Amino acid sequence: MATIKDIADRTGFSTATVSRVLNYDDTLNVQEETRKKIFETARELQYQLKERKSRKRRLAVGVYYSYTREEELRDIYYLTVRLAVERKLEAENIEYRQIQNLEELKDLAGLDGLLCLGTFSRSMVRQIEAFGKPTVFLDAMPKSDRFDCVVNDLAGSVEAVLDYLTELGHRKIAFIGGYEVDRDGEEVYDSRIVAYKEYMDRTGEFRESLVRLGRFTPEDGYVLCRELLEEKERPTAVFASNDALAVGCYRAISEKGLQIPGDMSVVGYNDISVANYLVPSLTTVRLHMELLGEEAVRILEEHIASGREIGLKIIVPARLIVRGSTGRVK
Repeated sequence: MATIKDIADRTGFSTATVSRVLNYDDTLNVQEETRKKIFETARELQYQLKERKSRKRRLAVGVYYSYTREEELRDIYYLTVRLAVERKLEAENIEYRQIQNLEELKDLAGLDGLLCLGTFSRSMVRQIEAFGKPTVFLDAMPKSDRFDCVVNDLAGSVEAVLDYLTELGHRKIAFIGGYEVDRDGEEVYDSRIVAYKEYMDRTGEFRESLVRLGRFTPEDGYVLCRELLEEKERPTAVFASNDALAVGCYRAISEKGLQIPGDMSVVGYNDISVANYLVPSLTTVRLHMELLGEEAVRILEEHIASGREIGLKIIVPARLIVRGSTGRVK
């Protein structure tokens, strides 16, 4: 804050006079013009100080995507989140640099923080931690209390889907999910399969034969759904863990001469733009991908400004969007 000396230097009055005026000393005999000048100068200096503090240096952050652009186009969930992140950074006037390889971090000491989107192996997390700057993971939650994480409520959304299908009378509910192999060669399974198994176990309806795992692509959705349709006890509903897989299911069901939802209900996940244009339109889980990206940028800004050492974990709710691909069991 501005000091008595600052005001005295600016007005030309002694520090004693300035002090007595600011403290409303009634025994001081000075002209009203003197009092006015001292008070106005004090306000002006305080305002100028606040203005200087409010002018933030332009931040520079790194944005690291663990996947390729080809993978991004196959599953536009990541494309949507990336664009949301970049729009928010531009709106906040934050400089950002796309990072293709974690080795680049060694040459980016001037960055204030890091945003990470994708799938990260243990060795990748260690490299990011060694960077030593505020970091936010989007849709990933590494085991470290230093990182901020913004994730979707996967478990809650799976339960909402299965509650809905159960209310429609479905008991034989299949699950098509995916897994990836990380940079360390370890398989990363879809966490929604855990929530699905727990729910179906709880209701006494779990069947291992109704679970299929592959890549998150329409091609695998088609192949895996065809396998399910050959089961002796054919499912009455299939829950695909992304909309791309659900698209493949549509083709497999159609080729089998079956109707959606008359013979089989289909539920997707992510609510990408194509979901509303399928015939029938796809019942799916809407993830608030724009909010996910915006919150990640907001938290990173706050982390950089506050310097806190403990990471925040934010879970963004999802919503079931009911459309034409689901119906009651005949």
